[in-house]
Amino acid sequence: MNSYQQLDAWIDAHFDEEVKFLQALVQVPTDTPPGNNAPHAERTAELLKGYGFDAEKHAVPDADVKAYGLQSITNLIVRRRYGDGRTVALNAHGDVVPPGEGWTHAPYGAEIEDGKLYGRASAVSKSDFATYTYAVRALESLKAKLNGSVELHFTYDEEFGGELGPGWLLKHKLTNPDFLLAAGFSYQVVTAHNGCLQMEVTVHGKMAHAAIPDTGIDALQGAVAILDALYAQNKRYQQVTSKVEGINHPYLNVGRIEGGTNTNVVPGKVVFKLDRRMIPEEHPAEVEATIRQVIADAAKTFPGITVEIKRLLLANALKPQAGNKPLVDALQKHGEAVFGEPIPTSGTPLYTDVRLYGEAGVPAAIYGAGPRTVFESNAKRSDEHLVLEDLRKATKVVARSLFDLLQ
Repeated sequence: MNSYQQLDAWIDAHFDEEVKFLQALVQVPTDTPPGNNAPHAERTAELLKGYGFDAEKHAVPDADVKAYGLQSITNLIVRRRYGDGRTVALNAHGDVVPPGEGWTHAPYGAEIEDGKLYGRASAVSKSDFATYTYAVRALESLKAKLNGSVELHFTYDEEFGGELGPGWLLKHKLTNPDFLLAAGFSYQVVTAHNGCLQMEVTVHGKMAHAAIPDTGIDALQGAVAILDALYAQNKRYQQVTSKVEGINHPYLNVGRIEGGTNTNVVPGKVVFKLDRRMIPEEHPAEVEATIRQVIADAAKTFPGITVEIKRLLLANALKPQAGNKPLVDALQKHGEAVFGEPIPTSGTPLYTDVRLYGEAGVPAAIYGAGPRTVFESNAKRSDEHLVLEDLRKATKVVARSLFDLLQ
């Protein structure tokens, strides 16, 4: 048996154990918001200790977490040193959006049916807590001479932008890897992704009794004028095309709106939040300036209103990198061998924490356990699930790739 076959055999022999590990992780909620995620980190560290992995617990100060709008964050780093050489870090995030409605399986039950494990974060991205942990365990089972180190980064701020997750670890110089592999899906290696700008727009008018509306200024009508202008701008974005495979064009979404006090009152204030996805070719400062100008111009068409604009998030795009070739080549080689089909590189319209490693100069790629598309996994929707055979095979691909990188 060669080394790759030995890795595969170890993963097969321990796969039921890997599934139980993932079930235990899914069963501890990490709804964000509210973002009380330290308990999950504690449980993860406890489970890792059972494998002989000591997880460093890096608690983000309460004041920083609260100011960010969350409750608790403890990020974990596991360091496994085998000799001199490069360090490969593996990052997955444990925070996730709340389950929402429409589930036919308990969101935190981690139930298995027809070869699928159901539960919030089963696919994105607690699955790769399991993929990466068991890939490292398989690697160490070889007892082979390796050159370099592996780090596991299990972090808890992806939904709010990553600054208190990987961003916090990098800012405090707690890690400086040579390569970074981050949670993803099994049928492509993602090497670029969109950026994201999120903004909160507050439209102020003047409240009045609905029986005498002329005495007020309708903030909602003013907001509608602004929204019409933003949606018209969104149509223009469809004429812009990215050169990165897997990424189409920029787009804008208004995901939340609230305002008014009662049915019989002219609304004096309306607040809405927008999300603007930026392709890798765009410049974030120019994108933000354009949106602010569109809003200002539209506001002028409705006299009497005033508008406040607050930036909530600016996540830069991950652009294709030359330095990640050894990592990408290994994943593609072993992905094709294990899955029996070519594993292409592509971009993704999502934004991820990987950009933070990229901004720190760390060559990175995205690959892990999951289907061909986000939609297939039901991520961020009811009945999120993971096909367990994808978990098994992705663990083999990652273990084999680590073996190559540490030769």
